[in-house]
Amino acid sequence: MTKLIAKNPIANHNYFITDSLEAGIVLYGTEIKSIRNNKVNLKDSYAIIKEGEVYIIGMHISNYEHGNMYNKNPLRDRKLLLNRHEINRLIGLVKQKGYSLIPISLYFKNNIVKISLGIGKGKKLYDKREVLAKKEAKKNIEKAFREKNKF
Repeated sequence: MTKLIAKNPIANHNYFITDSLEAGIVLYGTEIKSIRNNKVNLKDSYAIIKEGEVYIIGMHISNYEHGNMYNKNPLRDRKLLLNRHEINRLIGLVKQKGYSLIPISLYFKNNIVKISLGIGKGKKLYDKREVLAKKEAKKNIEKAFREKNKF
């Protein structure tokens, strides 16, 4: 059973997601309590590979109100839990020109926090415009179809 906590709103807008994988994340107690209160933001976050480990940078987990001295830095780098085979595969993909590791969503899976990482290539401005034009055209077609079937 999975429960969505947070979604990255700009992941699909700024990147072509070619592949995704699920990873665990190293967290402290007060961070888990803040996540349970949906006080997490993935908007400006990304993942990097540093010294053979994968870290997520820029994920903001707000301080827990009752955590006082046990609260950690909200923007600290957090280690992702992946096995060696997955990390080696990611290293090979990220070395290719233009590929990045982007967090797509954060969710609970059997009461364990998991993060969905996407391997994506950055979109150019004209790609973004093309996607928006297609979305608007589809919306107009559906609207016209509904109006036609109304009578």
